[in-house]
Amino acid sequence: MTRPYVATRSGEMLHRRSFDVLVLGGGIAGLTAAIGAARRWRVGLLTKSTFEETTTFLAQGGIAAAIGEGDSPELHLQDTLQAGAGLCDEEAVRVLVSEGPDRVRELMDICPRFDKVDGQIVLGREGAHSLPRIVHAGGDATGSEVSSALAEAARLGSRVQLYEDEFVIDLLTVDGRCVGALTLNLADGGLTLNVAMVTVLATGGAGQVYGRTTNPLVATGDGVAMAYRAGAAIRDLEFVQFHPTGLAVPGQQTVQLVTEALRGEGAYLRNAAGERFMTEYDSRGELASRDIVVRGMVAEMRRDGVEHVHLDATHLEAGWLYERFPRVTAGLREHGLDLAKDLIPVAPVCHYFIGGVVTDVWGRTTVPGLYASGEVASTGVHGANRLASNSLLEGLVFSDRVVRDLDRYIGRLGEDVRRLSFDIPEGAPAGTSSDTAAARGRLTDVMQHKVGVLRRAPELQEALDELGALTSELRFDLMGEAEYEILNMLTLGTQIAKCALLRGESRGAHLRDDFPELDDERWRKHITLRLPEHERSEGVGKVTPRE
Repeated sequence: MTRPYVATRSGEMLHRRSFDVLVLGGGIAGLTAAIGAARRWRVGLLTKSTFEETTTFLAQGGIAAAIGEGDSPELHLQDTLQAGAGLCDEEAVRVLVSEGPDRVRELMDICPRFDKVDGQIVLGREGAHSLPRIVHAGGDATGSEVSSALAEAARLGSRVQLYEDEFVIDLLTVDGRCVGALTLNLADGGLTLNVAMVTVLATGGAGQVYGRTTNPLVATGDGVAMAYRAGAAIRDLEFVQFHPTGLAVPGQQTVQLVTEALRGEGAYLRNAAGERFMTEYDSRGELASRDIVVRGMVAEMRRDGVEHVHLDATHLEAGWLYERFPRVTAGLREHGLDLAKDLIPVAPVCHYFIGGVVTDVWGRTTVPGLYASGEVASTGVHGANRLASNSLLEGLVFSDRVVRDLDRYIGRLGEDVRRLSFDIPEGAPAGTSSDTAAARGRLTDVMQHKVGVLRRAPELQEALDELGALTSELRFDLMGEAEYEILNMLTLGTQIAKCALLRGESRGAHLRDDFPELDDERWRKHITLRLPEHERSEGVGKVTPRE
């Protein structure tokens, strides 16, 4: 007997599919896991929209890997640990940086469009990296190039069964073990029981919880929320990474990212007076870690009473800029801006969720049968602040490790989940139905203004009160994508605010105006949440000190 937590039905027929391995998510983590698992197992991959509507597809930055002359996994390790502000899991980081080069080389065999000059791979530099180690494909179009190549490989060169426009409502659990997922087909409204020996959660991030984000509309935190409902441990939700350079102009549904690679190539940040200011905050200037750059920008903006600063690339050669950054160039042109001629207004924008579903170094969560990889997971590699271009690498490395562990896990199973029966409860009409668009607007406004870049206890408590009131007010007659999304977003937003209020210090991406200092004595710890047997329990676990 399963225990779905938010799903109901209204008498309609339940469809059923059976797989050995069910992969949820169509970004780099999901596609890598599916392609690898399909070499041996029957695999189904479900994605909420299309393969072009993922955070991976939109990624402008590249992939960090120690493949250049003079570089090494040890140097990459030290850069990652330093950026992580004391909360990285060193074992997980060693896995990332030591296995990363091989995974990137394998990806180059699938995606041949990585940038080269005279047959040699071009390595770029980004913030907090001690030397150039970022590989790109198509200039600033790495995400779309990689995503398209992997999706084509999954369609044509593997046995993966692909399903687009499938919204995952809940994970199915039997006696504490995950045995698949219940999904809603967005084309016909049908519900499907997707039964599997193993489920791999690769649903990406949750940027849409905020009013300003670089994430696509589908990034509503569904994976973390459903895993939390199913009893999985989640942690580090207070660490929401705001990218320093989101385009600060009105009228954007998804905020255009002005890639960090521009600063890696020599672009400057300037304040309202036209002064370059980052060298006052860190000796690395614009190439400091993202949290330090955001702190500097916020300080300048508050002092000058403005909503943005400027990115200046006008001293760089125009033709080279347009060729190197075609997507940024085209996006700016839509707003009447020219990268080679204009100062570009930029401000911090919600970009990446460092926290997520707790896993070990093999991608195993605390729920048997459930793995997680990519942005939805909390592997420990990012600590309190993700190092630039480690995110796509994380999906590659840990999805590969998930595939390697599947053989061990599935081989130990004695029960064939395909024979299980399921009972989804009937839904009772609410009589009235809340306006989901209005509710979503209230939620994102609260998160943007009270749980945003710079946080204070009074606003965080107000956010918790307002989110609680909104949750209690919601009534839905019929459940569809919008209704399930707002429930997931409220779950995640509430936990983010709660963790942000609890952590009384400033560390990495978590900035407290009322606690501006780092507090290793009290807070070199993770905040972990879990909801077993319908009762949420919270705990604080220590970080093992590095030797």
